[in-house]
Amino acid sequence: MRVVNLSSGSDGNLTYVETNNCKILVDAGLSCKDIELRLSLLNVNGKDIDAILVTHEHIDHIKGINVFASKFNTKIYCHVDELNILSKKLNKIILTQFHTFTASPFNIKDITINAFKIPHDSVCCVGFKIVSDSKIVSFCTDLGFISDNILQNIYGSQLVYLESNHDIKMLNNNLHYPASLKQRILSSKGHLSNFASADAILKLTKFGTKQIVLSHLSKENNSPSLAFDTVVSILNKNGIIEGKDIKIDIASTMPGKIYKIS
Repeated sequence: MRVVNLSSGSDGNLTYVETNNCKILVDAGLSCKDIELRLSLLNVNGKDIDAILVTHEHIDHIKGINVFASKFNTKIYCHVDELNILSKKLNKIILTQFHTFTASPFNIKDITINAFKIPHDSVCCVGFKIVSDSKIVSFCTDLGFISDNILQNIYGSQLVYLESNHDIKMLNNNLHYPASLKQRILSSKGHLSNFASADAILKLTKFGTKQIVLSHLSKENNSPSLAFDTVVSILNKNGIIEGKDIKIDIASTMPGKIYKIS
C-alpha cells in the first residue's frame, strides 16, 4: 500500500491511497487543477482514480470534487447521512456517481473500508480505517474529542493520520478570533488540540501503531514545531520514545512523505 497526504489543513485536504488494484482519494479539498497537478507528482492521472471517500461536507474537504468527479466520472463515497447535503453542494455530479455507506465495512476492489462517525460541527463526519491484505491506514481528523470507542476503530493501524489542530494557549490568546469561534474550536464538536492528540497516540502505541502523521494543523493557533514538541514531550514522559517506539511526522499544505506499508 502506498499512501501520501497531498494537502492538509483549512486550505484544503487531500490524501492519495494506492494498492495493487485500486487508487482512491480521501477528500478532495483543492481545486481540480491542483488535484491533477499533485497527482502528477506521483505519476497518477485523474482518470485512474477509482473513488473519492468524503469525510464531511466542509469546503476544505470537497472543494474540487464537483469539477474533478464530473470530468473523470469518479465515484463518490459518502455516509448515507451526508448524501442529501453533498448532492446539493456537489450539483455537477450525477446522482448515480454517489455511493453511500453506513457503519458496515464496504469494499472498493481490493480495499476494505471501515467508516465510523466522529464528533464535528457538520451534518455528519466520519473517520476511515482502510485495509488491504493486512495493511492498515486510518484517518481521524476534524473531531472535537476522541473517545475510546473511536480509538477502537483504528487500533492496529500501522499508519494513522491524526488531527493535532491547535495549541490551547495560542488559541485562547489569539486576539483575532472572537470568543464564539474559540468556543466552537474547543467544543466537543470542534477540533483536537495537541494535548488531546498526544493522549490518543499514547493509547495507539499500545496496539502496534508505529507511524503517526499529525494533521489539520491550524496556521493561526499552532505550528509544526510546537505540535511535534508537545506530542513528543508527553510521549517521553510516558516512556514512549519518538524515533524508536513510534515515528511522528507532520502533514502540511504541501505534498508530504510517501509511506509504503508492507
